[in-house]
Amino acid sequence: MSQDRWFHRRGTLARDGWQSRVDDTLPGWQHTGLDVAELTESVTLPLDQTGVERIVVPLAGSFTVTHSVDGTDGETRLAGRRSVFTGPTDVLYLPAGSTGTITGTGRVAVATSPTTEVRPLRHVAASDIPVELRGAGAASRQVHNFGTPDALDAARLIVCEVITPAGNWSSYPAHKHDEHVPGHESRLEEIYYFEAAPEAAAEVDQENAFGLFSSYSSPAGEIEINAMVRTGDIALVPYGYHGPAVAAPGYDLYYLNVMAGHDPERAWLITDDPAHTWVRGTWPDQPVDPRLPYHDV
Repeated sequence: MSQDRWFHRRGTLARDGWQSRVDDTLPGWQHTGLDVAELTESVTLPLDQTGVERIVVPLAGSFTVTHSVDGTDGETRLAGRRSVFTGPTDVLYLPAGSTGTITGTGRVAVATSPTTEVRPLRHVAASDIPVELRGAGAASRQVHNFGTPDALDAARLIVCEVITPAGNWSSYPAHKHDEHVPGHESRLEEIYYFEAAPEAAAEVDQENAFGLFSSYSSPAGEIEINAMVRTGDIALVPYGYHGPAVAAPGYDLYYLNVMAGHDPERAWLITDDPAHTWVRGTWPDQPVDPRLPYHDV
């Protein structure tokens, strides 16, 4: 079974001025999208699709989004951050029906999902983003829940980002969300966009930073990804168990998660691989990794 269909190296999805573009032109993909751009100078990129909602996420650098929402023109400045490993960033939610442009210098991601439902435009400040320290011990990770149902009124999108310190595991235990089981599991496509960097101030080649990511089959479908992941790589999870995402010793790992799906309720409900769910029971007896939370200094 080949992983080529669901795992894409940086640049292999380049299109229309974006370093990566995931949308429904990919076979078997329909509910989520992601655009990523690396801007080495001030460049304007179009946001001209009206049948999608979006969350603009600065990965590194600052950006200005000029937008038109329901006939009202406006401009939002996103202060951004130095890198994905320096804490949360402010983000902008653009509802369906809006158009606009992004201008700035750095690296930016735009999470998307097709919808005709309209929600209010919202600029979420970094200081207002819920920061969760999930897991414990070697399974400790930091989650920025800026686009989850409890934090943002969106139509379909569920978006968050995860920072896994060097040597730790996340997306663990492996889990799935590919069946509609009311109150227990929801059907959600998921995109993983990865970045990796040497921990702390290690003076080594940034391009060598890596982590590992796996996914495997469930009754909903066959899938297999076992990949070394570096900055800019993307994994698509239409179904199946996914995890772990492992940060190699010496290298921190980041991923942006974009989810949406078939179900009428916007909810992130998962089922663990029953062989490994027992691991959760060990966490109350372990401390959270003292390196967390990561934040700007």
